[in-house]
Amino acid sequence: MINYVYQLVSPKVFSIKYEDISFGDKVIVRPNYMAICHADQRYYLGQRDIKVLNKKLPMALIHECCGKVVYDPTGTFSVGQRVVMIPNTPVRHDDVIFENYDKSSYFLSSGHDGFMREYVDLPPDRIVPYSGIEDPVAAITEFISVAVHASVRFDRAAHPIRRRIAIWGDGSLSYTVANVLKKTFPKTEICVIGMDIRKLSHFSFVDQTYLSGEIPDSFTADHCFECCGGAGSPYAIDDIIRYINPQGTVILMGVSENKVAINTRDILEKGLTFVGSSRSGRADFERAVELLGNKDFEDRMRVIISQDRPVCSIKDILRVFANDLTTPFKTVFKWNM
Repeated sequence: MINYVYQLVSPKVFSIKYEDISFGDKVIVRPNYMAICHADQRYYLGQRDIKVLNKKLPMALIHECCGKVVYDPTGTFSVGQRVVMIPNTPVRHDDVIFENYDKSSYFLSSGHDGFMREYVDLPPDRIVPYSGIEDPVAAITEFISVAVHASVRFDRAAHPIRRRIAIWGDGSLSYTVANVLKKTFPKTEICVIGMDIRKLSHFSFVDQTYLSGEIPDSFTADHCFECCGGAGSPYAIDDIIRYINPQGTVILMGVSENKVAINTRDILEKGLTFVGSSRSGRADFERAVELLGNKDFEDRMRVIISQDRPVCSIKDILRVFANDLTTPFKTVFKWNM
């Protein structure tokens, strides 16, 4: 079967690649709704190092996607069943190392074609079914699974004193992490520190919110999550080191293209633990789908979704990427290619 793959060949330039999909032992899924990630934008705008771009491109973007099964030779899924697809693709199992950190794993939309295709062929273990969830919300399951994975890493690393967790950042990542932590650790106070009062207004479900320039001198947190990334990372990490209690755990989630200087003297003095958390695996997807099965959780996640018009042409792809730069949170669109 001839498949259409919509590849980014250079910043803001797409081309169609034609490939043959064989009806072997993989499940064939028709993408339905997609969501744009900051990583997609960095490739689209050419904001990665030129050596990285030369190595990764051409490549189909998008790793947040839900779809419908059109063919399954394994009998795992039924035709028409709604599913979310896992972009992380391990080639081996390790009892200690998570699949998303294993050196043998590869990631779709990072050196391998993502989900901007007419059809996607995947092993059945890279697909998770869902029902009772609106498709535009299901499209951001991968994004939610990243927050789930961070909560798992935190739970394994952090000491049991968890009176208050503080999250630095007021964007979609911080919002999603706050929601996951509220569900996972209901007895723990969740506090969010940000820079935009309008974005912070969406965090009405947490215990406290503060503007970064108005944090009380007496403020402390037992553990912290850094969800800023980019130019905001060094300032957020500096604040975290200042306000966190001794032996606290810091989960780093924000991506920065540049090296970030950190205050190692105070890290050592307080005995802090820093944990890097990125991407996710099947177990995280399953937990994300479970969380979305809760109506309140689904309603909260809908808040950060800006649904664009359907994509029916390459011109429409350019449109949604341009529009995404003007929205405060997540852009989701129906894929009609």
